[in-house]
Amino acid sequence: MQQLPLRPGESAGSISQGRSEICLAEKEVDMVKNNLKEYVRTIPDFPEKGIMFRDITTVVQDADGLHMAIDTMEDLVKDLDFDVVVGAESRGFVFGTPIAYNLHKPFALIRKKGKLPWKTVSVDYALEYGTASLEMHEDSFKPGSRILIVDDLMATGGTAKAMIELVEKLGGKVSGVLVLMELRGLKGREALEPYPVFSAIQYEGK
Repeated sequence: MQQLPLRPGESAGSISQGRSEICLAEKEVDMVKNNLKEYVRTIPDFPEKGIMFRDITTVVQDADGLHMAIDTMEDLVKDLDFDVVVGAESRGFVFGTPIAYNLHKPFALIRKKGKLPWKTVSVDYALEYGTASLEMHEDSFKPGSRILIVDDLMATGGTAKAMIELVEKLGGKVSGVLVLMELRGLKGREALEPYPVFSAIQYEGK
């Protein structure tokens, strides 16, 4: 294998040390994700038989778990260009607000129909048994703003798709969708293509 020339002031030892530090940093990121997963409580056969319910309340009610969740999610989008963080009630607020605060970005709220007091835009989306509506204030952000959508969970991607539609109705450009947890077996990521999806924890099942 061809060896790259050394730059001024470099030695083979310093390069080796640098590579070791990079490898260590990569291992630390993997460790964070594995440890974060350990904070999630798994409840079998809820809400129906055959479903493994992933409960995030055990993440946020532990100070270390919450801190780790926010830090890990934040790190996933550190190189993403966005102007505004948007989250849907209620658990999108839990993770979106501290990320917006830490990155000194404004936070815009998506709420259920009838909860916002000023002029709104809305979208309807399908649920398993019926439909629901999401709303935002008309002045949530300036048209052309780059938006990071934050939520707790991605399953089929239905809610995220509705949030994307709502953001685009207001003239926003979606830079990406960031979630704490992703259920890969439900193909939500694929449903949102070509929008980038970032998740701190992944489960292969449903």
